[in-house]
Amino acid sequence: MKAPIVPIVFCFFCIQMFGQQNATKKTLNAVRIEKAPIVDGVLDDAVWDNAPIATDFVQNSPNPQTTPTLQTEVKVLYDNQAIYIGAYCLDNEPDKIYDYLSQRDQFDNADLFSITLDTYQNGIDGLEFIVSAAGVQIDQKIGNGNNDRNWNAVWQSEVSIDDKGWYIEYKIPFSALRFPNKDVQKWNVNFIRNIRRLREVSFWNPLDPEIAGFFNQSGELNGIENIESPLRLFLYPYVSSVVTNSDGSTNTTFNGGMDLKYGLNDAFTLDMTLIPDFSQVLSDNQVLNLSPFEIRFDENRQFFTEGVELFQKGNLFYSRRIGGRPVDFWNIHDDLSENEEVTFNPTTTRLLNATKISGRTNKNTGIGLFNAVVGESKAIVSDLEGNKVREVMTNPLTNYNIFVIDQALKNNSYISLINTNVFRKGDTYDANVTGTEFSLKDKDNKYEVSGNFSLSQLYHKDETDLGHKYSLELGKISGALNYGVGFNVESDTYDRNDLGFLFNNNERSTFAYGSYTIFKPFWKINRMRFNLWSEYSRLYAPNKFTNFGVNPSMNVFWKNFLASGVFCYFQPTKTYDYFEPRVADLSRFHTVNEQFNYGGWISSDYRKKLAVDFRFNHNNFAEYADFDRSDFNFSLSPRFRLNSQCLIVYEISRNKTNNGFGYVNSDVEEHPGETIYGVRDVTSYINTLSTVYTFNNKMGLTFRLRHYWSVADYSAYKILGQDGYLYDSNYTGLDEDNVSMHNTNFNAFTIDTNFKWQFAPGSELNLNWKNNIITSGTNVEAAFFNNLENTINSPQTNSISLKILYFVDYLYLKNILN
Repeated sequence: MKAPIVPIVFCFFCIQMFGQQNATKKTLNAVRIEKAPIVDGVLDDAVWDNAPIATDFVQNSPNPQTTPTLQTEVKVLYDNQAIYIGAYCLDNEPDKIYDYLSQRDQFDNADLFSITLDTYQNGIDGLEFIVSAAGVQIDQKIGNGNNDRNWNAVWQSEVSIDDKGWYIEYKIPFSALRFPNKDVQKWNVNFIRNIRRLREVSFWNPLDPEIAGFFNQSGELNGIENIESPLRLFLYPYVSSVVTNSDGSTNTTFNGGMDLKYGLNDAFTLDMTLIPDFSQVLSDNQVLNLSPFEIRFDENRQFFTEGVELFQKGNLFYSRRIGGRPVDFWNIHDDLSENEEVTFNPTTTRLLNATKISGRTNKNTGIGLFNAVVGESKAIVSDLEGNKVREVMTNPLTNYNIFVIDQALKNNSYISLINTNVFRKGDTYDANVTGTEFSLKDKDNKYEVSGNFSLSQLYHKDETDLGHKYSLELGKISGALNYGVGFNVESDTYDRNDLGFLFNNNERSTFAYGSYTIFKPFWKINRMRFNLWSEYSRLYAPNKFTNFGVNPSMNVFWKNFLASGVFCYFQPTKTYDYFEPRVADLSRFHTVNEQFNYGGWISSDYRKKLAVDFRFNHNNFAEYADFDRSDFNFSLSPRFRLNSQCLIVYEISRNKTNNGFGYVNSDVEEHPGETIYGVRDVTSYINTLSTVYTFNNKMGLTFRLRHYWSVADYSAYKILGQDGYLYDSNYTGLDEDNVSMHNTNFNAFTIDTNFKWQFAPGSELNLNWKNNIITSGTNVEAAFFNNLENTINSPQTNSISLKILYFVDYLYLKNILN
């Protein structure tokens, strides 16, 4: 019987124990105008002449709380349709202004100016609109320490440069903003200038690096009155064509669909994607996984990365589950007869549609609703002659749902309720996770208490599995010296992985940390930070010790704009791994001797034509089972700027483990009932070449080639003893042809090339070429170039796709038709 979806009643209550912050805000009045200025970056329209000026910026870096090197002035106007910003970035050496080109939403080597808006004055989240001296637009949502550059609005900006500096003119339509339904608006605002050649960042309302938070240190924009949120109905229809060639077989598909944004009222927006096309999404960084845990891949699908900050509350949502691997992908092999084999088993499910509704009320209550539907997936089972015998359902029609309430409180505090639900048609189990998250700060934003709780529920046909998680943390978050303590508990039955992500459950941990930052420059150093972290862990059930580690580190930012750091991690006692043995009841564990891991990094000045990043670490283990284990990893990444339009970045990394240990088999003929470990050398190389060529601020070409090569070479096999140590075995790891069954040679070779042209505001043409090669075998190849040649000559998939997306503003279209 299906479990009912029970409505959850949640009541917010909070003892108002904190007062308002006492920080002084700068204020600026916006001026109402009857005739809009021409947005050309020249700022010569008469409407700008009498507007109040925001000036007297204050440095944030490299010299906090000091006067900037160059003066900046800002004016703000508005009418019934939009807000207009004019910025005067004065510069007595205009020929030294950095105006390097980049693609939209990409930071590069250029001077920047930006405006930040927190229209609800909650001090927690808001929007930022950035323009570079080359005229490149960057817009992003900022909240809870996350910058979401996948959020895109349609707005206008132009820049100009003369002998006195550079100038920026904005037009941000009210349709791009959400704000309270009030006659008189008061918004948190700040203006930011980045002088790239000086690496100097200044704010109009000072942003003190010793005070936690961003929007809570904003100024205030007044004077905006009697405006109404316009009808926000935006359509993004698209057409696309994809030609795919795999193993000599060519397939052509034509697709069409639409994204839709609709303002339900002044505060809430509906986002919907119908028949989505993700054929041009960046390829995953595939790796060889020898661990007992799942690999987490980044989300690159725009619908699932744009405007999802509310749904990230509580860390219960991992969007790659939607359209990901079918729930019974691995189970199909359990029901095969001796004369059957699986000839087709889809690795992903098809997303049919997805919808988001989100916004914030006048009382600063954020509400979010997310829903997505994926279709059925079926595998094909054939007989040994290749004749189709039957189809097997691997994923039923499935509905994914998230509901969030987030109440902003005084002093940039909040409390949230989150519920995620996965409902599957038929007898396949359903899943639900309910959680809450809170953060409470004092009036000076100096101390914080934060925590969360969540309950997981798996509804099977005859039973329900419950699990829980909770954590609490108390810390000092402002000032040069910060510190905190906390704990985290995850029960052995806690499982949020149907719509979330969790490497492993069954953990109790206690941690403490501290940091000390020197913000003011001294000697040859601009800023220096010392960090210390320590954690003690046990299993939840059975209650047994697993790990204790200490991690000190130091980061230095030099006056020549070099950055560097050193770190180490040491485990002063033996630790115990209960997960690598792959025993469900955790009756076996692997004892790991004391270890000491140290490393460092350095990053040179990105303003130069040639810059270099370098990182390394070396991990030493106490001698174990007559094997001397060690790890050494490094990465080197030179980046070369050919000119103001072209940037080339190459990165090579090598990860080497000598005499590592890991699970390979269990209950083998030579040792019934025993767990077998292998002694292995694992070497991985990653070569990545990325090139960006920007034709202008509306058109660019990107190229990314990645080759990942990993080899696991086994030299011996051991029995895992009851005491967690390894003992000699008779297991050889060889098949009947005397070939290793566990040696692995894994390659992932991908190319992603994309030409993007923004031919009209909000409208894009994308031409994409993707190449994908995945190989895996037991023949360990020692020579790099021989292995690369074999990989390139392996079966591969190539696809070329063209996608045209057009932005339609209903109001604009209506005015034309009328």
